[in-house]
Amino acid sequence: MMLEELVLAGGTTVVGAMATDSWAVARGGIARLFGRRGEDQQSAVEAWLDNNAALVARAGDAERVRRSLLPVWLLELESLLEAHPDAAGEPRELINELRDRLPDDQRAGVQNSVAKDRGQVFAVQGGDIIAHQTPPGRRGRGDAQ
Repeated sequence: MMLEELVLAGGTTVVGAMATDSWAVARGGIARLFGRRGEDQQSAVEAWLDNNAALVARAGDAERVRRSLLPVWLLELESLLEAHPDAAGEPRELINELRDRLPDDQRAGVQNSVAKDRGQVFAVQGGDIIAHQTPPGRRGRGDAQ
């Protein structure tokens, strides 16, 4: 798993675990990981995690709060893993441990789609996609000539 994928999966898993039965495990794993920055940082991260989980728990729309928190945790994880590349195994282990504990709608998913050289990608996770295209060289009725 590349760093970008690891950060995305780790951040999504941690934020997804907030205010669930898996929160204690997620909180402990992330706090230990950030302990690499020192004991003071670990304590600060624990308080921040508790505050974030409380925001999710009391929100009318918990998913909106999780989406809002995710970018910050992605940046924090990326910064930590860039400074401590030897720590990459810890979030992997935590992700694997939490994956089966989380409700289906809170599980992290990573999808990489690449289109090159005039290629197109139509991708979706957890839903449907319907794409209608006009073959190359043919124009639709409303297109200008």
